Amino acid sequence: MVGKRSGEWLELPLPNAMWKPLKPGAIEELAVFLPVPRKFFLRLASQGLIRVQEESIRIRLFPSEEPSYKPERLAIEILYEDDYCLVVNKPAGMSVHPAEAGQGGTLASAVAYYYSSTGQACAIRHIHRLDQDTTGAVLYAKNEWAHVLLDEAMRDKRIDRRYVAVAEGVFRSKQGTIDEAIGKDRHQSGKRRVTPSGDQAVTHFKVLQQMKKAALVELELDTGRTHQIRVHLSHLGHPLMGDALYGGSSRFFHRQALHGERLLFDHPITQKQIEVHAPLPQDLQQLITEVT
Repeated sequence: MVGKRSGEWLELPLPNAMWKPLKPGAIEELAVFLPVPRKFFLRLASQGLIRVQEESIRIRLFPSEEPSYKPERLAIEILYEDDYCLVVNKPAGMSVHPAEAGQGGTLASAVAYYYSSTGQACAIRHIHRLDQDTTGAVLYAKNEWAHVLLDEAMRDKRIDRRYVAVAEGVFRSKQGTIDEAIGKDRHQSGKRRVTPSGDQAVTHFKVLQQMKKAALVELELDTGRTHQIRVHLSHLGHPLMGDALYGGSSRFFHRQALHGERLLFDHPITQKQIEVHAPLPQDLQQLITEVT
């Protein structure tokens, strides 16, 4: 679907199959031509947010919205942006969103400031999260339509997330799959563990470089459980360097050595494949140099 933005509205040509004028109240016929759940489309139509004018469709996709988070001027790197999507390179030590009322210094507040400073009245809609001390690419939807479609893509496992990590020890297998359910640790709040009663979790790993006492590992997720990579690699006997919560040593590194290196997804509107890479942070580059 290719259209042209005009202020708060997206203008699209009528599909060839619908060249003739629509009868009053027949806007719902358009739902089959647009990549959006029918229920959501009909809600927009019922609110007068979809209009047919001569040979075009106008959809109010870009209304002015409040960010719902207090904007804070915090340094962030924008990796990709258009009218529908934003990808930000999250630094270490920053939560994606507040864990409690009044918490500042979050990526949500940084993105709110970025929107405000660039004249964009967008709500904050993150599609996935990273742990506070994990760095890398985080995807945002800039309007409700994109949010619905990207959420659906995430549930259907059509958003490919690739991570790199420095894990302790020498791997016997250079690649493999960890398929172990993950649940809450009954003895320590905020911690997770492998348990048969947990939720299914699947992690694919590949050793990129084996060093004497650690390895640079590439990881891809089929699921998105809390602390999934950290729990799975620890269960395998290879905790992340710096990840004291799951048995890793903090001798050389003082946070989990984990980075969201790539996002690969189909654009929610154009359907073109988008590939975004987040460069390794300097501290992780330095760690790899030290343990090589």
